[in-house]
Amino acid sequence: MTKSDDLTRFKHIQQAAKEAISFVEGRSRKDLDKERMLSLALVRLIEIIGEAANNISSQKQEQYSEIPWRRIIGMRNRLIYAYFEVDLEIVWQVVTKDLPTILPQIEAAISKLKD
Repeated sequence: MTKSDDLTRFKHIQQAAKEAISFVEGRSRKDLDKERMLSLALVRLIEIIGEAANNISSQKQEQYSEIPWRRIIGMRNRLIYAYFEVDLEIVWQVVTKDLPTILPQIEAAISKLKD
């Protein structure tokens, strides 16, 4: 995969993460149980993040090893293949705790890849 392809995938992760984080602003965990569109949107954005991560070259995954690639991709696979057992508690954790932690790492990688 070329540098620009990796950069595109990193940007997809950034965009989906920012969107997911913005969707939960001012909301509580209970909103996921009450608002089906919110839960579906968050699940889809996490799937996009995982799919983009899966398509980043192994060289870049190694270069940015502080990013938990296997966990991100594993989460995507779990949502896709076990769609009938989505745990909204885990979805909430991912969006409110994990994505805000990973996002600065993704943004730092984007800055370096642009050079």
